[in-house]
Amino acid sequence: MNPAPTNPTGPTGPAAGAAPAAQAGSSPTFSPLYQQIKALITQGLQSGEWKPGELIPSEVELAGRFKVSQGTVRKAIDELAAENLVMRRQGKGTFVSTHHEARAHFRFLRLVPDEGVPHQPDNLIIEVKRMRAPAEVARLLELKSGDAVVYIRRLMSFDGSPTILEELWLPGQLFKGLTAERLVEYKGPMYGLFESEFGTRMIRASEKIRAVGADAGAAQLLGVPDGTPLLCAERVSFTYGDKAVELRRGLYLTANHHYQNDLS
Repeated sequence: MNPAPTNPTGPTGPAAGAAPAAQAGSSPTFSPLYQQIKALITQGLQSGEWKPGELIPSEVELAGRFKVSQGTVRKAIDELAAENLVMRRQGKGTFVSTHHEARAHFRFLRLVPDEGVPHQPDNLIIEVKRMRAPAEVARLLELKSGDAVVYIRRLMSFDGSPTILEELWLPGQLFKGLTAERLVEYKGPMYGLFESEFGTRMIRASEKIRAVGADAGAAQLLGVPDGTPLLCAERVSFTYGDKAVELRRGLYLTANHHYQNDLS
C-alpha cells in the first residue's frame, strides 16, 4: 500500500483540502483529503498489511508516508475508530480491532440480562453441514442460487437456561474446512474463529427484528410452550468492501433478557 492520495495538501494541493474524483459521464465529485487517507488505511487493513490486534504506524509516520498533515491522518483514524476498525490505546498507539478483544464479544450480541452483568453464553452445536444456498439465502449473501454455503444451527444458554436458537449461513468458498468438530473445540468467540482461521473479519451488520411465536421445534429446544413470544433477529454481516459474508437468524427468549441497542 504505497500510493499517496490524489492531490495531497501542499503547494499543489486543492485550496479547500479536497481532491476531485472524476467519474465517467458525470460531473467531478470532491472527496475530502482525510477520506482519501481513510480509504488508503482501510486498503491496508483489508490486504492484511496490518493484521487484527497489530499496532499500525503512528500518525506522524502515516502523515509522512502519505505526504499529508498529521491532522488529516488523525481525522481519518478518528472515523476508523468510530467504525470499530481500529482501537486507540492511551500511551500505546492505535491497533487494528479484533474479535478477540473482550469488548468485541458483545458488539454483535445485543441480548443482555435484565439483572446482572452480560456474559458469554454456553454454546451447543446442533448441526453443521455444507449445502446449496436456498434462493433467499443466496440473494442476501449476494451468491448465485445453488452456490455452496455452510449451514450452522446452535443453541445458546445463559446459566444453564436455553435462550437463543440460531441458524447461520456462510459462503462455502470462504469457509472451506469449517466443521462441527472445529466449532466445538474452539473456545473463543465464533467471530474470532472466522477472523483468525478463515481471514474473514465482520466489520458491520444490518439487522431486522420482529416478534414471532415459537414453532414446535424451537419451543422444544428452548424449553417453552408452542407459541411462546420470541424476538426474531435476521442479520447480514459484512466485511471490508461491503461484502456480505454471513446471514444469521436468531430466536431470542426474552423472559429474563432484553435486546439493548445504544443510539448516538
